[in-house]
Amino acid sequence: MKIVKHIPNTLTLLNLLCGSLSTYFAIKGDINIAVYLIIAAAIFDFADGFSARLLKAYSHIGKELDSLADLVSFGLAPSFMLIYQFTNYTEIGENIIAFSPLVLVMGSALRLAIFNVDTRQTETFSGLPTPSSGLLIVFFSHAHLNSDVVNGIASNLYFYPFISLLLSALLISKIPMFSLKIKDLSLKNNSKLYLFLIIALLLIAPVILLNAPWSFWIMIVFVAYILYNTLFSLIYQKA
Repeated sequence: MKIVKHIPNTLTLLNLLCGSLSTYFAIKGDINIAVYLIIAAAIFDFADGFSARLLKAYSHIGKELDSLADLVSFGLAPSFMLIYQFTNYTEIGENIIAFSPLVLVMGSALRLAIFNVDTRQTETFSGLPTPSSGLLIVFFSHAHLNSDVVNGIASNLYFYPFISLLLSALLISKIPMFSLKIKDLSLKNNSKLYLFLIIALLLIAPVILLNAPWSFWIMIVFVAYILYNTLFSLIYQKA
């Protein structure tokens, strides 16, 4: 039985392993491999929380370990993906702003530290969750390789500092963002989530028309998630 209790932490360590390998491949420029490793890390990240709830194997060590793994997988690795893509347009030694994506590592670390000491963030998050920020970059990176539309946007040198600073600000912001985890199927407890899922499905149409890769649609869904929560926050504050 004691061995079963170690399953969540083992899954978290696999998350960390995938994130570490992704960082290595991102530095080498093997972005496709780096992308799929972070997708694997996200699956392990979901599985460790699910297994902890299922097995009732919660621990302070598990919580801290999860944050350390998330910092690497959804903070460090995505930052190096952006740095490598930046160097496609400028030599890193010639332009110091090529290092600007590293601000995401700092933003992610601060976000995770705040999350660990804030007991209120259970069903609703305060600020953009670190995995959401990292996955947005990951799907952008994949779409960048496979979509002329994204490639055109990314060809602007100021895009990388802008997106890095914006995501870092969202990470440590106070904007309420709902969890994508469904605890029950009731409409009352999941109204915002269900409405968002309908919007996400509607976003498939323009992606099909643009003949864009699958990662482009998921990237748009993550952008919609940020805008959706920000809009709800502004409406709530004015009400």
